[in-house]
Amino acid sequence: MGTNAVTPSPVGGWNDAEQVAWYLERIGRLDARRSGESMLVDLLPPAPRRVLDLGCGDGRLAALVLDVRPSVEAAVAVDRSESMLVRARERFGDDRRVDLRTWDLDDPIGPLGTFDVVVSGFAIHHLDDARKQALFAEIAAQLAPGGTFLNLEVVASGSERRHAEFLAAIGRTADDPEDRLVSVEDQVRWMSEAGLVDADCVWRWRGFALLVGDAPG
Repeated sequence: MGTNAVTPSPVGGWNDAEQVAWYLERIGRLDARRSGESMLVDLLPPAPRRVLDLGCGDGRLAALVLDVRPSVEAAVAVDRSESMLVRARERFGDDRRVDLRTWDLDDPIGPLGTFDVVVSGFAIHHLDDARKQALFAEIAAQLAPGGTFLNLEVVASGSERRHAEFLAAIGRTADDPEDRLVSVEDQVRWMSEAGLVDADCVWRWRGFALLVGDAPG
């Protein structure tokens, strides 16, 4: 499949270091992922100070934010996978701006303070519908007035045929059993119901989408 080939989640689990390395090497090749990340970066506020990355993986998205927004003083990045967090610690080294924490997105967000930006990359789609909706409300509560939530995500396609074409385009032959995909329309509605304003899908490539919403103010 060339540069668009990728595989499902690590079959050995997210805490299997070898499988995580194998997965990251392949997903890093996705042209569509880089396009979505570029759009996300373009939509960041001009001078955020505090950033939260939900399901940070190896820290790739948080690193992009830090690279383009030197105003960031603190970046809290959370993930449930210790193997992913090991990779993130290697990436950030002794960067004191970065606070890496073990946390499962199925659990409510703890008292982390407020953030100017909350980002997530290909993580929230693993949650069930009720938890997605609850998480959107928690994100809205964590954002500072006028803050922005940017979610680069895997979403449900409008037809079985289009979904099959998407899977083929990214080198899959079947759905990932961990995926709980939801349409763009439902997620935008849930974000609005959670209190985020101007919620919208601002970029899409087949089953990848960038969803954005702001805190009032």
